Amino acid sequence: MSGVPLLSVEGLAVDFATIDGVVHAVEGVDLEISPGETVAIVGESGSGKSTTAMAIIGLLAGGGKIAAGSIRLDGRDISHASEHDLRAIRGRDIGLVPQDPMSNLNPVAKVGTQVAETLLAHGLATRQNVREKVVEALTAAGLPDPERRAKQYPHEFSGGMRQRALIAIGLACKPRLLIADEPTSALDVTVQRTILDQIGAMTRELGTAVLLITHDLGLAAERAERVVVMHRGRVVEQGPAQQILENPQHPYTQSLVQAAPSVAAARLRPEAFHVEEREPAAPVDEADASAPAATPKGKTDNIVEIEGLTKVYPVRGRGEDFVAVNDVSLAIPRGETVAIVGESGSGKTTTARMLLKVVEPTSGLIRYEGKDISTLNRSDTRDFRQRVQPIFQDPYSSLNPMFTIERLIAEPLEFYRRGSRNDRRSRVRKLLDDVALPQSMLSRYPSELSGGQRQRVAIARALALSPELIVCDEPVSALDVLVQDQILTLLGDLQSEYGLSYLFISHDLAVVRLISDYVCVMKDGSLVEAASSEEIFTNPRDPYTRRLLASIPGNELNIAS
Repeated sequence: MSGVPLLSVEGLAVDFATIDGVVHAVEGVDLEISPGETVAIVGESGSGKSTTAMAIIGLLAGGGKIAAGSIRLDGRDISHASEHDLRAIRGRDIGLVPQDPMSNLNPVAKVGTQVAETLLAHGLATRQNVREKVVEALTAAGLPDPERRAKQYPHEFSGGMRQRALIAIGLACKPRLLIADEPTSALDVTVQRTILDQIGAMTRELGTAVLLITHDLGLAAERAERVVVMHRGRVVEQGPAQQILENPQHPYTQSLVQAAPSVAAARLRPEAFHVEEREPAAPVDEADASAPAATPKGKTDNIVEIEGLTKVYPVRGRGEDFVAVNDVSLAIPRGETVAIVGESGSGKTTTARMLLKVVEPTSGLIRYEGKDISTLNRSDTRDFRQRVQPIFQDPYSSLNPMFTIERLIAEPLEFYRRGSRNDRRSRVRKLLDDVALPQSMLSRYPSELSGGQRQRVAIARALALSPELIVCDEPVSALDVLVQDQILTLLGDLQSEYGLSYLFISHDLAVVRLISDYVCVMKDGSLVEAASSEEIFTNPRDPYTRRLLASIPGNELNIAS
């Protein structure tokens, strides 16, 4: 590795002009990247990591400007380069793989056309050979059948395939530096590992340096030689990745390491969980390992029992129907948490939606409190919907942006005509206290809250009707590790206080380890393994479960305790 840095950032400061005045988003940032080196910037949302990356490539959002400092590429200061010069640098010298492939790919242009634009803009292909070059780029990015895929639109790709298309665009011109801004945050762990392996293989082959932006310290330590930790716009610590992970010095870095979910951690339980010892109600029939139906062993108090649940969707133009869920059986013991894990398309969310009576099963049985929910009349269904509530993945899209926080939380109380107006107001204030939000937020709107605060509002709304069961569909996957840790602790505290039962849907086994009593692993619509959380994480039996565990970033690293 050369001693001369490819990229040198010194004293970088970035300001944004807003209606409330100037916001100092980044202050005094220093970092260097040598040719062929991978450096990761980590920190929670709002720490300034993505702003730093966008300043380097000259793509700051509206109102943003570099207020001080320098950005040198091969010794040349590009911090105040013209737009003409920056266009020549982007793609050819500095490539970019952005976070959200669906919003960063043109939905009305074929994928091959979008790769071709980059190559043609930098004169690296001609009209005569551009198709060949596009296929080469898509092949290098690991897309199967690249000639056919080049003729398709982004909506015809899976999330992992769309991310590969962005990788193809970002590396098509063989840049010397690649900025990967949260390139896998929306992907399952197995797809995430595949994508990161692909980036690693391509950049090693090209000799490209990588600036990896992430909030996942385990992923950063696994993939980067050096880690830069940012907090509130400043660099608080940087050094060799393993050193940062094993011996963090700054309190903020220490909090990031401590908050990171780990499969080695114990079940996250408040003290109240230990007051009463329960008779184990393992949701697995160990007598028949070949049919891993998560059914209770012996006499247990189950709030939900699911038997042979199947959902089949007819597919027009094909000879075969699509089986989304295939013969799934499981039980949820009262007051405990059952998690369903698996990759996208495994059937876990479809199972949850059938339990919520949003989707009708093709066959099978769902019993709530011993009663088949398919036989509920209108009055019983109304009662069922009050006792079973959901918490969704994205708190922004699940909250009406036109409603105040008070109205959002009060909405289910008003719909079901619970109490007087004053009673509802008192209930809303109590719920805010329960989720540790200040009363001053009652008059605010979702857009004025952080992601973690919005998720707390969603939890408060789910609690409004005093449900017995809450279906949590990826409730923390869109959150930073620190906020994620707070929300998981909150869910545990609420379960202890109110005796709640949870069905927890997730693709993240490290998160599941912290929240669940029992784990059901799904693959391609079927249940492949089901057992207590302890059993799944210490003695996984199915090869697919072992693969999921092995794919967790930083799983094999020595994280400081």
